Amino acid sequence: MVRRRTHGFTLIEVLLATVLLAAGLALAFATLTAATTTINRGEAMAQRAERERAVLGFLRQRMMAARTIAFEVDPATTLPMRFVGEPGRIRFVADLPDYLGYGGPYLHDFRIEEGEGGARIVLALTVVQSAQTWEEADPRPPELLVDRLGEARFRYRALTVEGELSGWEDRWEASEQLPLLVEVTLTDADGRPWPPLVVALPQAGSLAGANVVGRF
Repeated sequence: MVRRRTHGFTLIEVLLATVLLAAGLALAFATLTAATTTINRGEAMAQRAERERAVLGFLRQRMMAARTIAFEVDPATTLPMRFVGEPGRIRFVADLPDYLGYGGPYLHDFRIEEGEGGARIVLALTVVQSAQTWEEADPRPPELLVDRLGEARFRYRALTVEGELSGWEDRWEASEQLPLLVEVTLTDADGRPWPPLVVALPQAGSLAGANVVGRF
């Protein structure tokens, strides 16, 4: 009877198999890492886009609801103040929707402030009656609309006496009138710009002579 000799794996074969296995595992790990990074990046982009849509949509909705109701009288001119616009602040009156749990006209005070991690926009709401604001018994603190911004700015536009659009202004001086257009410019803390937002105020022309700027 002839006995056959059984051969095992040589050292070179074992080393080669180990190298191939390690290479396969490294490739699989790299592929998994790349896929995870892509998924995380996509989720971050989706969250950022949703954040932008929510903030810009709320700003547009509230500004389009601006009414020609005075909230104060200018002591210098004795004219009613219906819209006050600055680079970092906007004040106007609008009715609050039912889902916010309020009713009637409220002064909307949007302010750009410096907060932790960058600029932020807050909104304060105050009841308006008889052309003046009234503090509630239990006033609500300003609500945070968005934070961690790099830059934030408001600008305003009207019609000239010739019926043409004026240039963009950092301040709205004719506080007894509503501007025709309001521009909101925002950037993230990393400098990435948000989609541009330009809001047309429907009631801007409801006052006699409103939005006609004679100095242009």
